[in-house]
Amino acid sequence: MTRTDGYLLDNGQTEAAERFDAFAALFDPTTFRHLEGLGIGPGWRCWEVGAGGTSVVSWLAKKVGPTGKVVATDIDISLLSAVARPPVEVRVHDVGAEESPGEGFDLVHARLVLVHVPDREGALRSMVNALRPGGRLLVEDGDPALQPLICPDEYGPEQQLANRLRHGFRKLLADRGADLSYGRKLPRLLREAGLRRVEADAYFPVSSPACAALESATVRQIRGRLVTAGLATDDDVDRHLANVASGSMDLATAPMISAWGRKG
Repeated sequence: MTRTDGYLLDNGQTEAAERFDAFAALFDPTTFRHLEGLGIGPGWRCWEVGAGGTSVVSWLAKKVGPTGKVVATDIDISLLSAVARPPVEVRVHDVGAEESPGEGFDLVHARLVLVHVPDREGALRSMVNALRPGGRLLVEDGDPALQPLICPDEYGPEQQLANRLRHGFRKLLADRGADLSYGRKLPRLLREAGLRRVEADAYFPVSSPACAALESATVRQIRGRLVTAGLATDDDVDRHLANVASGSMDLATAPMISAWGRKG
């Protein structure tokens, strides 16, 4: 993630670990499928950008083995201490403001990171420059504008409340510089950055326990900002969290668009 004033989803907050666990349950199978398709193997040098949690970093470490290297970076590395041992190197780093932590990488990967970075163009350029010729880049990001609802089937007052709070969340993100339609731009941006063999797909969870866990942790994490901004009341938040906990709603996420290509 990038360092900004009033960053909305701080890794230091208690709900952050819950959110990363939910992301892992929701998106790791898709991420790992793409990484496998890019040919990752022993000896590879990888940069995991805005790592946040440990699931992808641990998976990469097993794949590259003792002869490889995984550089895991984030502005807050508090959740990465458990994996900070060879072949993993953990660094404090702001991809939107600092030079890359090296060059000649076989693989650079970022998931749900660049949408939050004010200087997305510079961050993407840094990631491409860090690749060796023939190296692979995989960028995965959400597109909340493509599917803005937490409850696509808005059939009752509980779903209407959920979608109203989701609208508030999206406003808070946009006010902090997030590009809510970034995911759909990735194939074009990778081609414009000079990558070859660019492809992309999307994964859209519609209902699962992990969606509910992610929603609960996210709303609890941003509760104070929603209320302060006049986007919700404490009663709204309490009712919504109770509705989520009941398990009676089908909760979705924004589509995660994965785009990948090779450096010429």
